[in-house]
Amino acid sequence: MKVSELSKLKLKGFKQRMTLFAFAVVLLISIISCTDKRLSDYTVPELDFKTMENNGFVVPEGWEATLWAESPALYNPTNMDVDAKGRIWVTEAVNYRDFNNDPEKRLHFEKGDRVMILEDTDGDGISDTSKVFVQDKDLVAPMGIAVLGNQIFVSCAPSLIVYTDENGDDIPDKKEVFLKGFGGLDHDHSLHSLITGPDGRYYFNTGNAGPHKVTDKAGWQLRSGSVYTGGTPYNDKNEPAQVSDDGRIWVGGLALRVKKDGTDLEVVGHNFRNSYEIALDSYGNMWQNDNDDQVETCRVTWIMEGGNAGYFNANGKRTWQADRKPGQETFTAHWHQDDPGAMPAGDNTGAGSPTGVVVYEGDAFGPEYRGMLLSADAGRNVIFAYQPSKKGAGFELKRRDLITSMKESTEGYIWNEIDGDKRKWFRPSDVAVGTDGAIYISDWYDPVVGGHQMKDTVGYGRIYRLTPKGKQLKNLKIDLTSTKGQIAALLNPAINVRNLGFEKLRNQGEKAVPEVAKILESDNPLHSARAIWLLSQLGPQGTEIVENVLESEADPRLRIVAYRTLKSSQDDILKYAAIAADDPSADVRREVALSLRDVAWDKSGKLIKKLFQSYDGKDPWYLESLGIAMDGKEEMAYSELLPEQPVNPVDWPEEFALLVWRLHPKSAIVALRERALSKSLDEHQRKKAVDALAFINEKDAVTAMIAISKESDKTAIKELADWWVAFRMTNDWHTLWDWQSQGEGTFEIPTEIATQKEILLDGSKTLNERIDAGKQMAGTLIGGRLLINLAAKNKLSKELINAVSGAIFKNPELEIRTLASEHFVQSGEKPLSIPKILALNGDSSAGENVFTSKCATCHKNGTSGNDIGPDLSSIGEKFDKAALLDAIINPNASIVFGYEPVMIKTKSGQAFYGFLLSEGETTVLKDMGGKQIVIAPDDIESKEAMKTGIMPNAAALGLKEQDLANLSSFLLTLKNSSL
Repeated sequence: MKVSELSKLKLKGFKQRMTLFAFAVVLLISIISCTDKRLSDYTVPELDFKTMENNGFVVPEGWEATLWAESPALYNPTNMDVDAKGRIWVTEAVNYRDFNNDPEKRLHFEKGDRVMILEDTDGDGISDTSKVFVQDKDLVAPMGIAVLGNQIFVSCAPSLIVYTDENGDDIPDKKEVFLKGFGGLDHDHSLHSLITGPDGRYYFNTGNAGPHKVTDKAGWQLRSGSVYTGGTPYNDKNEPAQVSDDGRIWVGGLALRVKKDGTDLEVVGHNFRNSYEIALDSYGNMWQNDNDDQVETCRVTWIMEGGNAGYFNANGKRTWQADRKPGQETFTAHWHQDDPGAMPAGDNTGAGSPTGVVVYEGDAFGPEYRGMLLSADAGRNVIFAYQPSKKGAGFELKRRDLITSMKESTEGYIWNEIDGDKRKWFRPSDVAVGTDGAIYISDWYDPVVGGHQMKDTVGYGRIYRLTPKGKQLKNLKIDLTSTKGQIAALLNPAINVRNLGFEKLRNQGEKAVPEVAKILESDNPLHSARAIWLLSQLGPQGTEIVENVLESEADPRLRIVAYRTLKSSQDDILKYAAIAADDPSADVRREVALSLRDVAWDKSGKLIKKLFQSYDGKDPWYLESLGIAMDGKEEMAYSELLPEQPVNPVDWPEEFALLVWRLHPKSAIVALRERALSKSLDEHQRKKAVDALAFINEKDAVTAMIAISKESDKTAIKELADWWVAFRMTNDWHTLWDWQSQGEGTFEIPTEIATQKEILLDGSKTLNERIDAGKQMAGTLIGGRLLINLAAKNKLSKELINAVSGAIFKNPELEIRTLASEHFVQSGEKPLSIPKILALNGDSSAGENVFTSKCATCHKNGTSGNDIGPDLSSIGEKFDKAALLDAIINPNASIVFGYEPVMIKTKSGQAFYGFLLSEGETTVLKDMGGKQIVIAPDDIESKEAMKTGIMPNAAALGLKEQDLANLSSFLLTLKNSSL
């Protein structure tokens, strides 16, 4: 990576100016300088490499992949870290989801899961020793590890555990709980790994299996949750719209930061689904990937501090399916990209199972790979690589496959051609950088991934090592007793090893300033960035140097670092905000905006107005940073900015109109109505005004929306307003209006069916009379719901259940037939045999007909079908043939996350079955026909998560073995051809 020419001048200047006692000269030069050297942009080289086959993988030319370790040295690896000796530490998940994977039929550790230490003692590039650091019954499939000197942090919900090795014998002497209260016990969507940031604080993340109720060491409490439940028997309760001690509502998966003493816990990003890890680069940028609801919406993105990723609605009461607008693309809907307050979603990687992430900051492969973001995807058998480039106030991410087990690209690969093709068993669970600069990849190794499933019964696992071909990389001995050794550690490519040097140098205080300041002379801006973070924490002399960087450094990335560290380590944010508010780089100004979120308007308003003046009306990242800056100050911001705009709202410039959409203050209701009804604005501008109104929870906004629905001259605007009225009456506007026509919560039972129910439960009637009444009920939708409710309450005798079973499984409604299997007895047929089906020749064309007639009622393939169940458009990239057949024949063995059904019993005696879309002012279910059922809270008697999935098994669909051979052949041709 080349540093800009002006940046080189600055670096050369540091060589000339820096002496032990001449720090004041730096400030003097910056004052007398008449030329502003600050650049607005920078460039990074694109990842431009050709690929080659190497040891069963496709890698960049000149690279090689080596099997570094495999079972029995380790089993089922979930996460890795590297210590100062270059050893690899691994968390194992042998006891993986015992509730879903029979421990009697696979490898199982009675004493609990383990943390392993692996090492290459002879330097030949292959691990030759393996030892158990700890085996603990409290470790149930731990998802993360961080090695920080003699303290080893292990992430295993509900706790972040720290083991301390006090004498260096690789055996823990002390076990403590660092933080506790995380949701997601024995769940993939739970607590993930911890890493150290360049600022010396700890960063980590957790998935959306809440609730998370965590108290830090100073007593500050995080309270977070959402509508999501399911995935495990333990995740049966959650709670959206909780307020933490900072007065904010944090939702879904979270990125968190805390000081090393466990105080000052804070949320730095939220509303993820299940981001597996968070990665930081030396500039302090946070990166993540996130998975999806079995559609094509996995993503890799930069996390803007305080940003909302948009998986649920803003308070967590509704899923993305509940909020999806008519005609809205899946990726846009999945991450709420059309809603104000959701940050841009980043690179859409399609269907997959994203796992570990890391930023590569070594030089082993050449300087062009510095800063490369690596994202593992176990579902796609690949490590994706990006060289993030600046775009406005955010980043652009162009994806390359760095290493994959598939010769053919998984973007278009049909992987059912050869059953048992074990190339597809490469399931990278994590990626890490060694102290030698090599890249290490842990491999879960299994034919299937996701849904708390595993098919590998022996727990086989591997670690691969990526190096330049023919180049021997060595682990350098790190001496933390000398300043030179501490600086060497600070500059190491292994992120948590860098922290060891950081802490030792920070403990020196101002004494370390001269040597640390010399790092600013480096031609590697990543090294300079690390020095800037540290200098700000080394007393007044270090702070002065960093202030000069903020004011005059050419490279905007280093000015960002200077601002970030000064605002976090010094008390006077406004002092530095005033300096940086007119910075030529949108990135720097964005950071100023983010830092003003918690500053009152009377102190921050002038600066925020200045920041708004440089908004171009096009940059979504910059707009969102302004929205965060004005959070809680929307009305004041609008009132002070409005006089500077044209009097007529229709004439507003685009940048102000978009800001009003983002802020949606209640005082803008009249203006937004005018814009929505204006014939002089284009359709997009008018729709933005309608959408803004929909996010104002005031009666006047309801009045305005209804008026737009009635008065609009344009059909598209009227339809949008109609949709918002119909939708909002079930949630945010439910109590703001008299919705007499809504009718939710009134589920009347026809007289005939009510009479049948009375006979069924009347012990004075003959058994035949009662059976006849039950059979009549079993043939109708409402009668079937009543029968299921009665059976669930154990109010039907065994004789009645047996007698009615035949009729209820012939109910015309699939919802009733599916739910009946939970309580009624279906006459058995010959079990379907997966081996037998695998031996049959499948006809893909015939399979397409099976899909159309049996599957498309619930599943989408491209634009056809319905979106009730998971989208199958790229199912051919997720399963092999055997695993897919197992999912069809045994659908309840692994219910897809996000598609766990619930049964709601009403006080009128009915049982409603479907996917929970939202809870709050009303409860909304999507039934098996795709219809949304709105139930008033007062009408609900009980709500229960079901063990039986909404998908009927193959027998219930009337599918024979040849039908399944045909269907699986067709499904495995489905792939994503657009990514």
